[in-house]
Amino acid sequence: MNPTFNQKEFDELTTNLRDLAYSYLEKYSPSKQQLKIYLLKKYLKKFSKSKERKNISEIIEKIVINLENNKFINDELYSDSKARSMLKRGYSLNKINQSLRNKGIDQKYISSSLSKIKKDQIEPDFVSALKLCKKRRIGAIRPVANREIFYKKDMGILARAGFSFEISKKILELEKNEFEKLIKII
Repeated sequence: MNPTFNQKEFDELTTNLRDLAYSYLEKYSPSKQQLKIYLLKKYLKKFSKSKERKNISEIIEKIVINLENNKFINDELYSDSKARSMLKRGYSLNKINQSLRNKGIDQKYISSSLSKIKKDQIEPDFVSALKLCKKRRIGAIRPVANREIFYKKDMGILARAGFSFEISKKILELEKNEFEKLIKII
């Protein structure tokens, strides 16, 4: 640590960042990476006038480790809860994987969450694709005359949502009465 750095200023900065972390945790349930980014942005916005900038990443890291040790932040639980909520909204397993990666979650937690979903659910991608079709009003919900016209568009929607070609094709080939029966089961 730099001897010219004022200890009072250091303590004040640490206290302010810790308070910001607590207030952020009250409102949201972030991952470790999201909290680090938030604190760094707040530091750059509010406290960037302080003389010492080298130690800010160390301060933020210590705050996050302290919160993790006190069980305020848990990336494993975060991964499980986010994966389940995304599945309910009609996300594919590929999209869930990518979304959690973008939030800074370790791959071991992501694969654990996805394996739990696969174990609990029967064909989670198929069920999610059904939900997406209902939500976006594509596939079997379209009038029979328009289904062929919009087939490529519907296939593109499902592909961008992360569903495989086989699942997309299976969903789009369902008849309306079959689709309605499957939606009622879900």
